[in-house]
Amino acid sequence: MNDTKRPDSNSPVLTVNGRNYLLPTRPTVVVCVDGCEPDYLAQAVANGHMPWLKRTLIQGVGLVADCVVPSFTNPNNISIVTGVPPSVHGICGNYLYDTATDSEVMMNDPKWLRAPTILAALADAGKSVAVITAKDKLRALLGHRMKGICFSSEKADQVTLADNGIADVLSLSGQSVPSVYSAELSEFVFATGVKLMQQRRPDVMYLSTTDYVQHKHAPGTPGANAFYSMMDGYLAQLDELGCVIALTADHGMNAKAAMDGTPDVIYLQDWFDTWLGNAKARVILPITDPYVVHHGALGSYATVYLPDSIDATEACAHLKVHKGIEMVLTRGEAAARFELPPDRIGDLVVVSERSTVIGTSASRHDLSALEVPLRSHGGISEQRVPLIVNRQLPGLDLSRRFRNFDAFDLALNYA
Repeated sequence: MNDTKRPDSNSPVLTVNGRNYLLPTRPTVVVCVDGCEPDYLAQAVANGHMPWLKRTLIQGVGLVADCVVPSFTNPNNISIVTGVPPSVHGICGNYLYDTATDSEVMMNDPKWLRAPTILAALADAGKSVAVITAKDKLRALLGHRMKGICFSSEKADQVTLADNGIADVLSLSGQSVPSVYSAELSEFVFATGVKLMQQRRPDVMYLSTTDYVQHKHAPGTPGANAFYSMMDGYLAQLDELGCVIALTADHGMNAKAAMDGTPDVIYLQDWFDTWLGNAKARVILPITDPYVVHHGALGSYATVYLPDSIDATEACAHLKVHKGIEMVLTRGEAAARFELPPDRIGDLVVVSERSTVIGTSASRHDLSALEVPLRSHGGISEQRVPLIVNRQLPGLDLSRRFRNFDAFDLALNYA
């Protein structure tokens, strides 16, 4: 983990979660593009929609990295801003079963965090820090104990100086609050980020978008290309302002539909109810969040809490032969393979294949809001993400395995 380059023995170094970071000497922007399967960038660049990125891939560094599994929003954004996997920071999904209270809850509350963020540490070190996220569900986690600016596009009309470190964001951006189900929610992040950089020039900025577009539009389609063209224009402006930019994603995205266009779903709670009868298992879908139009709470990863009478190894053997299942792991196996906190992932972790998603019971999923064939994420098949920096990175060992949570390492220690 500790692979900091130290060009000058007198350079100030910040240590966060066992990793060392040099303090920024120029404005540094880390961007998490939600749902950015690398092919989105490849298609947009090839078709002339991202001229800034095309130049950056020549003049800077373009890598493909692994995100955290489960490939969901919360665990990966928090991995990026802590520099470590969920086994350290504790956020293992958007949603979990809290065994202490026997309740299923969102993992939006900072009480679930087990590690400090790089953002808070930079602010404590005297650097000015700004965080803009599209979805408000991330704001409290990203801004935990951080002195600086932190707000969401979703609630931009509700910001206050006391709570968010800034007032009247709408005047800053010149835009109204976008719909949470729109490309404009992400554009608001970029537009306000550019304005902040022009007017206040923070030392560090973290920008996090929403994957509404990626859930609806495949790489290379007009809707996807329009989104990435918009993003490219704002990144070019940040580059012109002298910023170091590190761009990555929280997860990729794939089609999850059968040949007739309907969602290809394994209803895992129904399967366990049929197998076990009265001995009830509990299936948890960590993709669950308030934005059900995106994905209908269907993703390629689930955890299962088994009744005491059922052996986990026996359950694995029964389930792994099910069509569409890629992997079934016991708690210990999953914690080791995916670097997860074992006390928060159930007795089993189930991962479905690339074109398949996992649900609980068919009666519990309302898919009427899905206007196009389902695209979603969560599994190993959505683990590959871009990791791009708009600078050369001398001294970087390109043979190592890169993770999306290396973004701050590359931006601060090498760029």
